[in-house]
Amino acid sequence: MTILLISLSVICLVIGIIGSVLPVLPGVPISWLGLLFFYIIPGISIDYWFLGITLIVAIAIYVLQIMIPAMGTKKYGGSKAGMIGTTIGLIVGIFTPIPFAILIGPFVGAFIGEIVNKSDSKTALRAAYGSFIGFLASTFMEFMVALIFFILFIYKGWSYRDFIFSY
Repeated sequence: MTILLISLSVICLVIGIIGSVLPVLPGVPISWLGLLFFYIIPGISIDYWFLGITLIVAIAIYVLQIMIPAMGTKKYGGSKAGMIGTTIGLIVGIFTPIPFAILIGPFVGAFIGEIVNKSDSKTALRAAYGSFIGFLASTFMEFMVALIFFILFIYKGWSYRDFIFSY
């Protein structure tokens, strides 16, 4: 059972890191599941504070990953219609089987939202650029948190190394 749970932990943490770059997968929540599997291992004491804080971080990062592209649109002069278009484009991009749809979706959504809002094409293009920059920033943020979760797993695992490597 211990080997299975350690394997599931490592698999979830690696998939979480990959998922932070490939937005089809929710990277940080999957990484958190890896931490949870680690603490389910019999013989390892459960650290509720650690799990609670990392869960709050995982939820916050997941929400921010959706919000930051819209905030980037706003920062680059986009209107509320551009922000809504960015969010719709992001959601459509996640579920569209076209390569790079997750990158193109927020950009196109912001552009269309601004055009519908009667903005000129220059303003719409600038808002779409802002959504793209916001998407890149949120992806980088998610990658860093998934990587930190992996490092925390290694740190916590190292403190239980005698127990884990006794198998």
